[in-house]
Amino acid sequence: MSEYRPGQVAELVGVSVDTVRRWADEGRFRTTRTAGGHRLIEGRDVARLLTERPPAPEPVGMTQSARNRFTGVVTRVERDGLTAIVEIRAGTHRIVSLMTCEGADELGVEPGDLAVAAVKATNVIIEIPPGL
Repeated sequence: MSEYRPGQVAELVGVSVDTVRRWADEGRFRTTRTAGGHRLIEGRDVARLLTERPPAPEPVGMTQSARNRFTGVVTRVERDGLTAIVEIRAGTHRIVSLMTCEGADELGVEPGDLAVAAVKATNVIIEIPPGL
């Protein structure tokens, strides 16, 4: 089972560390404490939080080109016969991968796990706001 520090959750969700601590104090998710007293948040709770919150809006007026590696949290794994759908939320991005069930089983991927989506495409689209 994956566990995250409040700073990691803040970065993944796009809020401040103080917000994550406040949410924990309000009971939005459970925390455990390390021997040193540091909070840890279960990966499944982070995945639930990411799916409940709409993605943060893309910055307006920004010029962007996506990288091909997105680090995020697995929010959904659905197995059906031979295939599996794995969804990752990485900041403002939602990445969905269709793979074999065997591949998903070999990875042992479950909601709440930290994962990296490596994207390889034959077409890359770059967007620039009008007027620039």
